Amino acid sequence: MSTHNVWTHKGTFLLAAVGSAVGLGNLWRFPYLTGENGGGAFILIYALTIFAVGIPILIAEIMLGRNSRRSPIMGMRFLTRTHKTSRGWETIGWLGAASAFIILSFYSVIAGWALHYTGLMLTGSLDGADAETVAASFDALLASPPLLTLYHSLFIGASALIVGLGIHRGIENGLRVLMPALFVILMVVLVYSAAIGDLAAAATFLFTFNVADLSLEGWLQAMGQSFFTLSLGMGAIMAYGAYMSSDASLTRTAFAIAVVDTAVAMIAGLAIFALVFGAGLDPGEGPGLMFVTLPLAFAEMPAGALLGGIFFILVLGAAISSSISLIEPVAAFLVERFDLERPQAVSAMVIASWALGLLTVFSFNLMAEETLFHTLFGRSAFGLLELLTNIFMPLGGMLIALFAGWALTHGEVMKEMRTNETWFRVWRFLVRFIAPAAVAFVFLRTIPQVEGYLLPAIGAVVIVGAFAAGRTFLAERQGS
Repeated sequence: MSTHNVWTHKGTFLLAAVGSAVGLGNLWRFPYLTGENGGGAFILIYALTIFAVGIPILIAEIMLGRNSRRSPIMGMRFLTRTHKTSRGWETIGWLGAASAFIILSFYSVIAGWALHYTGLMLTGSLDGADAETVAASFDALLASPPLLTLYHSLFIGASALIVGLGIHRGIENGLRVLMPALFVILMVVLVYSAAIGDLAAAATFLFTFNVADLSLEGWLQAMGQSFFTLSLGMGAIMAYGAYMSSDASLTRTAFAIAVVDTAVAMIAGLAIFALVFGAGLDPGEGPGLMFVTLPLAFAEMPAGALLGGIFFILVLGAAISSSISLIEPVAAFLVERFDLERPQAVSAMVIASWALGLLTVFSFNLMAEETLFHTLFGRSAFGLLELLTNIFMPLGGMLIALFAGWALTHGEVMKEMRTNETWFRVWRFLVRFIAPAAVAFVFLRTIPQVEGYLLPAIGAVVIVGAFAAGRTFLAERQGS
């Protein structure tokens, strides 16, 4: 059964996809990875990969969603039947749904930290605090299971409420208010940073390109970030693409998503590093950049409490716009497959993801020491969940590229893309060869980190995916 919903306005898909892409990855992960890897060189590799790998796969994923008009799982089931390919390609839908489900579980916990810091900033609790006080405040938050669980519950509950209202009343109306507000707040923070901080130092740091200073690990992180920031391989873009108008341009929309997403990351980086350099702090702080370094910078600046509160409201809004896209792929599947009402489907998905998120909550306190997870997998429960998504997402993206590049016919692609033959050939070359090779390179670098009993399971998934790709390729060759 297909829901066949379509966004009310053509521009809504762009808002939805940008909302999915713009999240903690732009405001938290991108700045600290840039700081750890020396600035401009990291950004250069990131931007090149966005346009050579990210955009072609983004077009492919939207195309599969719009072509099937179904949730990722049911959509891939439909496409394998209509194209007479191996059912192994259904793995794409299941990998996307699993990634969205797992990511939501820990994403909600981390987004809850922003809820905590919004309160601290607006109440002035960190005014004039020194580095030791700010660090101790963050440690105290992580050490409190009840507090983390409360924030986790509030955040995931708010996200579920929006999605539960439906495509038009919930997601569409929410994004129309949320996304413009986020861009306004981001510009306010940038203006404040320019006035109070050191914008020149931030610009020099971000836009001085010295590729020789970037390690292989830095290259891989830049490539991985460019892939993850567009929400590829987690089912969200495919699910949203199923509601996209048939006459909206795939290519223009994909480029617009990539440009806006990259611009938000750059503006956020300028604003954050201007504050960091203005306060004389270390830009290479790592994951603690947003929750330790930035609160310290706000604490030392005029009107810092107010602007700090506004900044963390921005973080919360961006996180919610991403989290609703994580709920949609699984919720849509439950509606289509089991004929559930949308509130029922959303509730089932969110409650299960909330329960899984408790493992992340406890990873920072009750399960921080050596546990069964450490013994079996050599990492914490949170580390295990993060590792799984770092495997599922690129693997799913690689299979999306291969399926769209090899299984979809010339006529289908031209009908969906509505473009000239030259761009079609460039796109097909990128999704058939360049994008899968680049994603596989990042993916295979992740495999040596896998320990314990995970490797056989991952190997089985890879074999299924490779078998499906081979079957489709042979079928096309025989049919031509």
